[in-house]
Amino acid sequence: MRALVYGTGAAGARVARHLASNAAPEVLKLIERRKDVLDEVVASLGPPSEPIYIDGLLLDSRLERFSEACKGIEIVVLTARDDHVDLALTAIESGAHVISLSDDLETAEHLRALDPIAKDKGRCLVIGAGFSPGLTCVLARHGAKQFDTVDEIHVAKSGTGGPACARQHHKALRSEALDWHDSDWQRRRGGSGRELCWFPDPVGGLDCYQAEVPEVTLLLPAFHDAVRITARVAATRRDRATKWLPMMRRPHPEGLIGAVRVELRGWSNGVREVVVLGALDRPGVAAGHVAGVAARWAHEGRFAKPGASGLATLIDDTIPFLNELAKCGVKAAAFEGFLADR
Repeated sequence: MRALVYGTGAAGARVARHLASNAAPEVLKLIERRKDVLDEVVASLGPPSEPIYIDGLLLDSRLERFSEACKGIEIVVLTARDDHVDLALTAIESGAHVISLSDDLETAEHLRALDPIAKDKGRCLVIGAGFSPGLTCVLARHGAKQFDTVDEIHVAKSGTGGPACARQHHKALRSEALDWHDSDWQRRRGGSGRELCWFPDPVGGLDCYQAEVPEVTLLLPAFHDAVRITARVAATRRDRATKWLPMMRRPHPEGLIGAVRVELRGWSNGVREVVVLGALDRPGVAAGHVAGVAARWAHEGRFAKPGASGLATLIDDTIPFLNELAKCGVKAAAFEGFLADR
């Protein structure tokens, strides 16, 4: 494998380590603006990691440098907050599969617009290959196997993966949320729609709110029969009160423990059923492994089809994917107990 990782923050460094440990890459290029962070990751990985430092370059110069770095590369993983759309287009046109960890709704929509180009090139553009979206999409696809028809999917997440992820979480709470309700799009005020969601222990129950996250748009193409799809994020009173202000304190560099929860409702053998799946981990760690496994699958041609999609659309058989994650310590769990109707 000849791979390139753009961004070596909390998630990017984990992706690089995953590929170095599990894919035996012939080439592993790492692009980063912060020289101290880049040097630390390269030193920890050793050969064949190759640093590419881009601080101080203008946007056009960064894209030109990135385009040069993509020559001969088979897999590109995008984790930094730079424009994933231009980077993905450049990488696909150079002949590489692309794995994007962006959890921004607008970015996800623009990446989906690259679907015809990715199909024409016979390449996969995996959108939202992180903890949430990413693992949540895989869990939804996995849980759907227990139904004849899935008509409701409700996703919730807790925790952030690092400074960039924390800033995106802050932005999502003040931005307009997008829901699929009664087979139509509905826009909701960010930070509204409070719901108590129970995550795997020790996270437990947390108040979750609607926010501008891309799960709904990534899940709908894989679940055409769904009449309701929602996505929420956990937030405190302070989070909601200060969502219009700059972040009041410096985000944690690695992120603390987080969790995801995916609830599916539908019909099985004429009976109404509910399935709840979840996972517990540090979001940056889990995101790195999800993106790493996705990169390996793209390289091995194991996705269902080329094109730009979320993991719920690209994966036919979820068990091997989840088994790969379990080997890395990212394990999913099913809720067992009584769940009251909404």
